[in-house]
Amino acid sequence: MAELGKTLHAWRDRVTPAEAGLPAGGRRRAPGLRREELALLAGLSVDYILRLEQGRSSAPSAQVLTALARALRLTDSERDHLFVLAGQTPPRPGAISTYIPPGVQRLIGQLEGAPICVCAASWTMISWNPLWSALIGDPSVFRGRERNIIWRHFMRPGIAGFDRVAQTPEQAAAFTRAMVTDLRAATARYPNDADLRDLIKELRTGSPRFAALWDDHVVGFHESNVKTINHPELGEMLLDCDVLTAPGSDLRLVIYTAAPDTEAAEKLRLLSVLGLQALS
Repeated sequence: MAELGKTLHAWRDRVTPAEAGLPAGGRRRAPGLRREELALLAGLSVDYILRLEQGRSSAPSAQVLTALARALRLTDSERDHLFVLAGQTPPRPGAISTYIPPGVQRLIGQLEGAPICVCAASWTMISWNPLWSALIGDPSVFRGRERNIIWRHFMRPGIAGFDRVAQTPEQAAAFTRAMVTDLRAATARYPNDADLRDLIKELRTGSPRFAALWDDHVVGFHESNVKTINHPELGEMLLDCDVLTAPGSDLRLVIYTAAPDTEAAEKLRLLSVLGLQALS
């Protein structure tokens, strides 16, 4: 546990808030993530992070280790090392990866004028840029399943976050079909992913609507859409929404852009400057 704690601390120090999609938040003694920020990203308590780093905690579960690996942006090899240090068996081949290749990370960094969110094949949000947080809401406040877009859509439709996105009935129906199709495809590609199986079981048990769509074998695909974003300070914004798949992986990139020389484009530029600061 002592070695695990030292390793976690070292990995936390190397991840900057910007890389994790968080605001810098004033002066810092070290460039890396604060414990509070890692706790937010991993959906854990600050006290638990402190006990882990000090070697005072019992061996963390595989679910906790997976959340830490995702929050710390570990490679697959580093994730496996983390599991070994904690006395756990590393995930078997065939499990969904949350690793973001360097090329995709650079792409996200270079598209500063576009809100971007990166999701795993299960549609769990694993990374986002500051402009995404400013436009849609900060995903770091969510915990566990709340970071899964499909779970939230079917199980907690009224939960804060993404409630700023207005869809027409046709868009909502197409979105639902595409998400169920994606999840079914993920089960075929990742048959050994226990968390994915648990997610589908929760959805089938807790959402009659999902269960009906799943059993009916509906098919749908993501298409470019113009969506209305109701921002609390800037008002209505008409933005193009595209879902892209990162080459060589099953990562989904959700990107919002505005047509040139439009009011929405000007509002996005304003958001890129102000970020999560109060606009009033």
